[in-house]
Amino acid sequence: MSVFRHYDQKALDAEYNNRAKVKDAMDWIARYGAESARVRAELPMRFDVPFGRHHAERLDVFPASGAGPGPAPVHVFVHGGYWHRLDKADFSFVARACREAATIVVNYALVPTVDLDELVGQVRAAVAWVHANARSFGGDPARITVSGHSAGGHLVAMLLATDWPQFGVPADVVKAGCAISGLYDLEPIRLCYLNDVLGLTLESARRNSPVHLKPTGRAPLVLAVGADEGPEYHRQTNDLAAAWRALGAPIDIVDAAGLDHFSIVAELERPDSTLARVIRTQMGLA
Repeated sequence: MSVFRHYDQKALDAEYNNRAKVKDAMDWIARYGAESARVRAELPMRFDVPFGRHHAERLDVFPASGAGPGPAPVHVFVHGGYWHRLDKADFSFVARACREAATIVVNYALVPTVDLDELVGQVRAAVAWVHANARSFGGDPARITVSGHSAGGHLVAMLLATDWPQFGVPADVVKAGCAISGLYDLEPIRLCYLNDVLGLTLESARRNSPVHLKPTGRAPLVLAVGADEGPEYHRQTNDLAAAWRALGAPIDIVDAAGLDHFSIVAELERPDSTLARVIRTQMGLA
């Protein structure tokens, strides 16, 4: 019996179980952690800076190096893990992609310690904090871009659908976004094995699905997806692109040849990869 589109329960669960689908998934996750520890040892940084009251509302700041005179562009990265796994400390390596910018790696409380609505609010609050405090780490509050992987890609799209003046910052606080292997329609997430942890309702899944929301500005958004991802990840990407282009949003899709759900974000270990160049171009660093 189909539970979503043409998928029965077993097929839908398999489609969103990336750790089972990618045979070396755990090797990639171990690599993220090892490379990130290396980066924290090598680069100047501020660790676990609080941006809110919740103990999980922390971020790491990697100031720009070798930047010219004046404040540097600021790049905010949001980690994935299906909203209930992983940590900013697993993704410090992304600071290597754009050393000329200040890189901020954001943490948030994981579901089920909070629900998805609160989690989204925390990430929005992190961006508001970055805008308010950018000059304290040599960053330019008028040049903030964002990226994120997997659940972090979902959160990037949610950032671009935010009423920013409610957070005390300009409506155009986010100048561009890059969502990597993101999830933009949460209905299949609600209907698959992940909801045992996430506890999404029909309503909470819909109000946190970017495909049903409107971008609040004109910030360009790049949707990157590994060519070796499963069909649902490509559908998610294509459906958001179609929905937001119909609303006039500038959307580009990057179909990353030879990359899967886990290898794609490791492209941010180096500044000369295709994905890093996309983000650097958004920051004016290309």
